[in-house]
Amino acid sequence: MATHSTVLAFDFGTKSIGVAVGQMVTQTAFPLEALKANDGIPNWASIQDIYDEWQPDAVIVGLPLNMDGSEQDITARAKKFANRLHGRFKKPVQMHDERLSTVDAKAMLFELGGYKKLSKGKVDSVSACVIFQSWAEVQ
Repeated sequence: MATHSTVLAFDFGTKSIGVAVGQMVTQTAFPLEALKANDGIPNWASIQDIYDEWQPDAVIVGLPLNMDGSEQDITARAKKFANRLHGRFKKPVQMHDERLSTVDAKAMLFELGGYKKLSKGKVDSVSACVIFQSWAEVQ
């Protein structure tokens, strides 16, 4: 992937979907507002707005796995979300192991401001940042 690429990262959830924008040149990401989801279904117009604003070259979706690497109930739903992103927006979508991303995100937010920073939406979007950074390290 080109070093100047813009990447969207998503942390899929059934009630909230974390979103981050990453830059390959710096291998850093910043969180956007988490999207509300209704049983895993986002407002697709909101996602269209994000694509329009950031013009991503690629998209990463966190792959939720158990600690032993096995799939869990939400794994198939995250894959379906990734497939829908690809189908709607015609940009490459990759899945990336997200184990411990929420734990890492909570630790980062706590360092920045204690418990008051640990709102669900913030955790989800910072988790998306962690997913991007983990993915970028292996590119």
